[in-house]
Formats: sequence, C-alpha cells, structure tokens
Amino acid sequence: MSVAVASEYLEAVTHLPTGAKLLAEDVTWEDYEQLLSELGSAYSVRVFYDRGRMEIVSPKPIHERPIEILHRLVTAISDQLEIDIESLGSTTLKRQMREAGAEPDASFYMQNAAVMHGYLDLDLAHDPPPDLVIESDHTSSSLDKFEIYARLGVPEIWRVFSQQVSFWRLSNNRYIEADHSHSFPFLTSQTLNEYLEQGLMSGERRAAKAFRDWIKTQTEQA
Repeated sequence: MSVAVASEYLEAVTHLPTGAKLLAEDVTWEDYEQLLSELGSAYSVRVFYDRGRMEIVSPKPIHERPIEILHRLVTAISDQLEIDIESLGSTTLKRQMREAGAEPDASFYMQNAAVMHGYLDLDLAHDPPPDLVIESDHTSSSLDKFEIYARLGVPEIWRVFSQQVSFWRLSNNRYIEADHSHSFPFLTSQTLNEYLEQGLMSGERRAAKAFRDWIKTQTEQA
C-alpha cells in the first residue's frame, strides 16, 4: 500500500472545483482504501471504484437538493406506514472481491433495517447491501455506476436526472427501468416526481405532509 500515492490523490482533491470530477487509472484497491481513510469525513467528495479505475466527484449544491427532498419523502413513508427504514446516507459501499466501491447520495435498508440499526462498520463481504440507493447523475460520469452497484448487489436505484427521478430494479445482474418501486410497490415514479416537484417549489415540509396524506388514502383504499 502506497501512502504517498494516496496523498497525491488527496492533494488533487483539495484543488478539485465544485462540480468537477477526477478520473484515475490503474489504481490498486489498497490505494483506493488508503484514500478513503485519508479523506475521512472532512471532504464532501464522493469516490467510485471500478476494477482499477477510480473517479472522485465534487458535487454541486444543486446536486444535493433533490436528494434531500427524496430523503424526506422516504422518511414520510416510514412515519406514515410505521415501518423501520434505516438510512446510511452516503456511506461507502465496497466489496474487494468484486473490485467495486461506491458512495451513493443516499442509501436505505428496509428488510434488514432492524439488523443494521446503528451499524457503523459496514462490510459487504458478509453484510447485505442497502435495499435502495439514490444516485444523482447531474454530471456525466466516466464510470458505469449502474455496473458498480450491480456488482455490489444493490436491488434498487432511484436515479435523479434533471430534477426527475426514475426507478431501476436489478434483474440478472443488470438494471431495468420500472414504473413501480421495488422497495415500495404502491409507489410509481410519476407520483414520486409530483411530490419531488412540490418539494422543489414549496419546500420539504409541505411536500412531506401532502405525501403522507396521499399514502394514507392509498392504505385506506387497499
């Protein structure tokens, strides 16, 4: 493991403009892990690793806003339906045997929420991957993030592009776009986009309240 090489990447990160990305080739897994260790929580960049290729992304503030609203809406589902949903935020997901690593904008456990509550040392070599990740494609990526998440075994991705969200389900090691969420079968992408737009226009609180009211009507009709 080369601490010097990881330090070079760290130096590049400190000069990475907001909204920019840095692609590095022939990066060893050891150097990737050393960089993650050096970055810690002091930097807001996100790091992706795909079989020797590493991309470091510095997101723009506009990149974060839809993610914050969707996180609030997922919380509304948890509150209204009284189900456990454990958020891991942008926790690093990595699996050495598959040479894959990612830092999603948001990630959630539903089926394994109780098991993962308060979990601080995630290891996908023996822990289950999140049931759902949210990934914003505000800027083009040099890496195929869907392929990375597929190798990590993430069942569902909510992809945000141009302030719209689409649902993608893992099937036979590839993602297929779907109208309904795999994690929340009652929810369509069209409905979620309506409340995402409301959140962008009127604020998270109003959107979350209206969304909870909508969920209530769905459960009463079921």
